[in-house]
Amino acid sequence: MHVRVQERMLSSITHIQRLKRSHYEPRLSVWGAKVWIFKADLNDSAQAERLIPLINVSTPLHGLVNSAAIFKSLSLETTSLDDWQKHLQINLTAPFLLSQAFAKQAQEGARIVNIVDWRALRPGADHFPYTISKAALASLTKSLAVALSPKITVNALALGAILPPSDRNKNPDIIKNVPLKRWANENEVEEALLFLLTCPAYITGEIIHVDGGRHLV
Repeated sequence: MHVRVQERMLSSITHIQRLKRSHYEPRLSVWGAKVWIFKADLNDSAQAERLIPLINVSTPLHGLVNSAAIFKSLSLETTSLDDWQKHLQINLTAPFLLSQAFAKQAQEGARIVNIVDWRALRPGADHFPYTISKAALASLTKSLAVALSPKITVNALALGAILPPSDRNKNPDIIKNVPLKRWANENEVEEALLFLLTCPAYITGEIIHVDGGRHLV
């Protein structure tokens, strides 16, 4: 999608899942920018590899936001090989393939932002394959920052309690260990993301926590 930020035009691709095209286009077009929405099954590595070249036919890309994720509540004991492979494919392999393809066509000053999780830097036993895959994505962020410098900066956002569960039940137990004692506002994530897409080009390899301090306790 195209987004106008601080009088500067950036082109970026984000992952939009499940909701219909008609849901997103009016919201994105409010920014006064032209919007393209492309579809790909990131479980399929071949489709992931083809996505960036496909988009380049319509518009150049200057930013990549890797936000696709699978998030299942699985323990070590309940994680099947299929669960493990699916989490790695979406949460790690797809960002790798998209970043690799993006780098081939990117111009000087391009940006990559990976969406990780506070658990990535403080892994526990819960959400086992998700946590491992996001920890690997955090490492990929730092490795890409070195591998793609000086042409492309690569950073990440480590998110905490941003959206309630799909049943909209805001269980107070989820934020009891969050120092700020609240859920994040969606605009706070947007502002952090826009910062990394427009921040000084001397910032790379950073992981910014947007988790209310959850990673500290």
